[in-house]
Amino acid sequence: MALSGKRVVQVEIKSKGDVFHELWKSNPHQIPSLTPSAIQNCQTHDGEVGTVGSVLFWNYFLDGKDCVVKTLVKDINEAKKSVTFEVIEGDLLEQYKTFVLHIHVDKHGVNNLVTWTVEYGKLNPNVPDPDSLMEFYKKVAKDIETHHLKN
Repeated sequence: MALSGKRVVQVEIKSKGDVFHELWKSNPHQIPSLTPSAIQNCQTHDGEVGTVGSVLFWNYFLDGKDCVVKTLVKDINEAKKSVTFEVIEGDLLEQYKTFVLHIHVDKHGVNNLVTWTVEYGKLNPNVPDPDSLMEFYKKVAKDIETHHLKN
């Protein structure tokens, strides 16, 4: 069993891709109100929101447990509509020595396609691949889409 890996999940959304990208880039503190059953809180811990180097603290619910994570914004690419987060503290680091999340939005016909890519390094071979997190990311994307389509 490999200790490092990569997982990708794509979600087609009808809501505007620019809005989805802007939310993750500049307004992550609004995400808990759009998907409260998955993400309960997002606070700026350090730096300025919407800039590389800022640090965000998240409370989320996964696999029946309340979890926390602190992320560093590693990259923002406006042309590609992508944001990259690196986990620097929290529950995920109990199983993974590295965990990086890329969120990318692209046009897909009349809709948009959100691609969540996770690159990770496990602490040991008994650690599961982050498949439940990939389902979590799909749910978050759909919750945000549902909110945007209503408003």
